[in-house]
Amino acid sequence: METKRGFPGISPSAWEHPADGAALAAFSSIPLAGDLLRRAVGSTTERSLRLAALANSARVTDSQFSYLRAILMEAAERLDLRPLPELYVRLDPSPDARALGVDEPFIMLSSGALELWDEEELLCVLGHEVGHILSGHAVYKTLLGILIKASSIIAGSLPLGGAAIAAAATALKEWDRRSELSADRASLLVVQDTPVVFRALMKSAAGPRIASMDVNEFFRQARDYETGGGALDSLFKLVDVLGESHPFPITRMTALQEWEKGGAYEAILRGEYPRRGAEGERDAKRDFERARDSYAGEFANSEDPLAKAAGKVMDAFGGLFGQAGGGRTEEGGSPGHGAPRSIEDVIDEIFGSRP
Repeated sequence: METKRGFPGISPSAWEHPADGAALAAFSSIPLAGDLLRRAVGSTTERSLRLAALANSARVTDSQFSYLRAILMEAAERLDLRPLPELYVRLDPSPDARALGVDEPFIMLSSGALELWDEEELLCVLGHEVGHILSGHAVYKTLLGILIKASSIIAGSLPLGGAAIAAAATALKEWDRRSELSADRASLLVVQDTPVVFRALMKSAAGPRIASMDVNEFFRQARDYETGGGALDSLFKLVDVLGESHPFPITRMTALQEWEKGGAYEAILRGEYPRRGAEGERDAKRDFERARDSYAGEFANSEDPLAKAAGKVMDAFGGLFGQAGGGRTEEGGSPGHGAPRSIEDVIDEIFGSRP
């Protein structure tokens, strides 16, 4: 049996999705934002969440769900997470796992997760949550939960305040979905067996009868979802995902496959990865550029009509994040120079020339 590699001192930036990094950079660039966030969802909130876990779930220890503790220890050791976070199991038939807290994050696992995933797949699931903790996602996810509750409470008595909180929650939800793609990469680094990760994601789509499923057929299904339909179908896809806490399983599988094939995964397995403390401070401009390039690549390679239109918008307006793009220039000019184009010209470029 092949020994799985560990990654001493690995930095979360090794598995960070570019859009995830841009969101964190945007927040951390606000003066005192980190301190304010920790004060808002700090020790009081964390204590409340932990007390609720103690009161209404089972804490995993050496004598209670001991096999889960062994799985968590393996995941934490592989990504060098210390100290070991607490793990709880709560009664909930829906398969679910989440990292919560601020200063001492912990993991909550539903009873439905134990029914759906086997021990190999649970290593994948817990590796995913370890990735969230190391990336600092738990604090943002805790904040999102608070905002969602606050928006429902405030909306009835203070509509404008509720709208503002709902807008913040919506923006945070978009980051939240992108953060799952980062954690999926951490999960693969823990398991180091791509079919196991795919199997776990396929089960999350169709349930435990994995013997009746075929990974190649599932990827063909993903291709049909990506390429099928016209602009109206594209709009339906966008609306459908807005209410979800995670990207759809087929989206997660294709994103993970692309990352694995891109070479970054193999480089990490060879020991070529950034170490904690050696990355330097976050560079918001660099992270935004990485996110812009990532989105542009997704749009360029997509067969989805709405994505293609979004790609044209990005190119025409110089990118979603305010960075001037290569774009077209006037004849004989250089990028970023020459006579400015009118808004009509930009619209023509995106949607085609007027008759």
